[in-house]
Amino acid sequence: MTTRAALKTTTACLAGGAALAGLGYAAYAAAAWTHYGHPARARGADEEDPLLDGFMPLYDIVERHHVHVDAPAALALEAARALDAQDSCVIRAVFKGRELMFRSERDAAPPPKGLLAGALAIGWGVLADKDHEIVLGAVTRPWEANPVFRDLLPRDFAGFTEPGYVKIAFTLRADPIDEVRSIFRSETRAIATDMEARARFRNYWALVSPGVALIRRAMLAPVKANAERLFVPAGPALETVVSE
Repeated sequence: MTTRAALKTTTACLAGGAALAGLGYAAYAAAAWTHYGHPARARGADEEDPLLDGFMPLYDIVERHHVHVDAPAALALEAARALDAQDSCVIRAVFKGRELMFRSERDAAPPPKGLLAGALAIGWGVLADKDHEIVLGAVTRPWEANPVFRDLLPRDFAGFTEPGYVKIAFTLRADPIDEVRSIFRSETRAIATDMEARARFRNYWALVSPGVALIRRAMLAPVKANAERLFVPAGPALETVVSE
């Protein structure tokens, strides 16, 4: 095969891959628009979240993701707290795509290291931090080019109904399987406060939902890897040898 023929073949393959990716994105976005307002319910008791239900029992959209971790729940949650989202090329690409799509401007100063610290720095608030779960929440207008996130007191979050906003809550949660294994979970819920915001958020969500799903899934592997790297299983107890 000549160089020119090889170049044509490569170009055709890349174009075909881009077309397939575009079709996949369009299909996911269309499904998100159609299913908006009909979120999937928990598939079992292990997916239920009474703590999150206390802040947002009803919601327009939901994203649930989980991964098994060969490390204790406390380490899995600590790995999630400390996760630097900007270390992931997938997450960086999604944020860059949003900047281009909505012509938004990136902040001059980068957010602090760590997922939890970064969320708090841009306006999110901690609604609950109990046992092996953290619930964060904010109200915002996500369709704006440079959305502002407002945190609320935990007692005010569930009852917030100011028109023109979307309430968003997400969790970092680690459920212990036993002393050395756990399941890390992340759940995101959102609900609009009035019909106008609901219509705008529905269109926005259809555009960004593929990226949100990628971000949530991209979190899982580094959380698992970092928790398992930090975990040092206890070795067998040393027996004392007594000389006769």
